[in-house]
Amino acid sequence: MTMKGAGTKDMTGGMGAMWLHKRVLAASLIGTAVEFYDFYIYATAASLVFGPLFFPASSPSAQLLAAYGSLALAFFARPLGAAVFGHYGDRIGRKATLVTSLMLMGGSTLAIAFLPTYQSIGWWAPFILCVLRFGQGLGLGGEWGGAALLAVENAPPGWRARFGMFPQLGAPVGFIAANGMFLLLGAVLSDAEFLAWGWRIPFLASALLVILGLWIRLKLTETPEFSAAQAEAPPPAVPLATLFAHHLGAAIAGTFAVVACFAVFYIATAFALGYGTKTLKIDREIFLGLQLGAILFMAGGIVLAGWWADRTTPTRVLVWGCIGTIPMGMVFGLAMGTGALLPIFLILSVALFLMGFVYGPLGAYLPALFPTQLRYTGASFSFNLGGIIGGALAPIAATWLSAVQGVALVGLYMSVAAALSLAGLWFTSRAG
Repeated sequence: MTMKGAGTKDMTGGMGAMWLHKRVLAASLIGTAVEFYDFYIYATAASLVFGPLFFPASSPSAQLLAAYGSLALAFFARPLGAAVFGHYGDRIGRKATLVTSLMLMGGSTLAIAFLPTYQSIGWWAPFILCVLRFGQGLGLGGEWGGAALLAVENAPPGWRARFGMFPQLGAPVGFIAANGMFLLLGAVLSDAEFLAWGWRIPFLASALLVILGLWIRLKLTETPEFSAAQAEAPPPAVPLATLFAHHLGAAIAGTFAVVACFAVFYIATAFALGYGTKTLKIDREIFLGLQLGAILFMAGGIVLAGWWADRTTPTRVLVWGCIGTIPMGMVFGLAMGTGALLPIFLILSVALFLMGFVYGPLGAYLPALFPTQLRYTGASFSFNLGGIIGGALAPIAATWLSAVQGVALVGLYMSVAAALSLAGLWFTSRAG
């Protein structure tokens, strides 16, 4: 009887842990998918319609650059969001902070759906658009770090990279939902209808996804590692100040380590979409279809990278991803410049597959650089500051390079970003 009772207890405990893990992984995946959906519909709209809708009449290239400028604004808001949400995430817990970041992101996105255009309210239109874009960046600044910690701090031994890849999988899921929505609208609406009101529908739809994300996250409990750290010692009064005072080297190295993933993604998505539809004159629906197919390679890369990182180390996988990105960047612009669908699809697929290897292990890599009570701040700050270097300027620099020097040099931005990430990874591996 005793053995039976013990066995029943073990089985019940095992089933409870299994359900906890499923709930945590679902919350990490769906929450970041919602956040990235919101972020990507802005990037897609900026590439397609925001230039003529929200900025003064000028050359199409100037309007596109202005739209990309508003896209970049969120990247500068993200480190501030990392500092604010990291402060509360390290002091009061992961759950409440993640719920708040999701609400801020979702509210900013929904408000864009109701924003009048430049033709209606003049300069107020781009100003309010930039304020809302700043709100998006502020929310996402607190999102990724919390979702990564939610996953890895609940992971069983030997599974941290595979658990940590679930927030990363939110990126391709959100991208597929965002571009799939635009692809569907393009199929059922005329260009005039899409420009007049159809582009607002993806922003309206984000409200349903936010409600789903909130419903899942409100059912979570605090992570065991954070609870244990809170029981051992009080949290630092100002986590960001403690981070700068005692872990600045790790924060800087982590910042450079993430540069490559942002550069690859935003050149292969936002820049490529704008260049393909406006310069190469490829039909919008066709190009969105190419990107939807290519993003599946990114999802595959993330899964493979997570599995490999648990069998070796996240640093090793990130290093090999950066090494592969350098030659890919050298041929990216040449393939885009052909204007042919097959070379474009192949280079986008290769770029996004490598993106999986420079992005997938970050969920396990960045939190490991910092102690538990500074992880939210440290991981979030490094990730989002690296986004400024790698992602904020990527579409702008790529558009400028293609206009001044030709598209052949565009991919070198990714190669340089990969070299910077290699430097950051080298520093953290030496320090470890």
